[in-house]
Amino acid sequence: MRSLPARRIAGIAAVAASSVLALAAPAFAHVTVQPGSAQQGGYSAVAFRVPNENDNAATVKLEVSLPMDHPMASVRTEPVPGWTATLEKSKLDKPLKSHGQDINEAVSKITWTANDGTKLGPGQFLDFRVSLGALPADTDKLTFKALQTYDNGDVVRWIEEAKDGQPEPAKPAPVLTLTPAAKPADGASPAAADHHAGDAAGGDQAAAKSDDSDSTARTLGVVGIVVGVVGAALGVAGLRRRSSGSAS
Repeated sequence: MRSLPARRIAGIAAVAASSVLALAAPAFAHVTVQPGSAQQGGYSAVAFRVPNENDNAATVKLEVSLPMDHPMASVRTEPVPGWTATLEKSKLDKPLKSHGQDINEAVSKITWTANDGTKLGPGQFLDFRVSLGALPADTDKLTFKALQTYDNGDVVRWIEEAKDGQPEPAKPAPVLTLTPAAKPADGASPAAADHHAGDAAGGDQAAAKSDDSDSTARTLGVVGIVVGVVGAALGVAGLRRRSSGSAS
């Protein structure tokens, strides 16, 4: 049986490595909500994670529209150095009840604009953090449509909604999955339940850090697979050369 030439083995290794990386890349390509889930009825701190996908331009503005079919009474942004956040409010058809008061308008859009001298450049990403609440209890997800503007005038519209049984759209809108709130343990006092609800934002921040760690672990795992494939291929090539030398 004729052995494979070293160049051919190296070529196979390169194709395998690029295929692994291609499978891993899409996870980092979209504007997303981090962490991807939160409890219904509570308050949560989330981040809109924005990657710069253009090799020849920088991101200078992000616009996020909040779902007005499930408005939230409290929306607050965390300062981002070099960026200015602007909140727009809209009138509600039906007032919200919050702490015994009627809320007649809610934040419908958040716009982050880069200040002079600030840009999100190629190969970079940035988290735009927001505190939201109270999250609705009558839906299992919130969809946030986003527009990403580059300094060359290009606008990427992250507004497509995924449909069951169909492939993910090319420019999906960021989605926050809502899970049922955990019921207090038997015998727990209402005050204890309120305390746990008040800690929801802190828990979501910890979950965000955990998500970052998971992403790092997945990336390192992919790199390990690539290194293993290339190393195995080079090892086989070396054995082939030794065998050929001994036979001669």
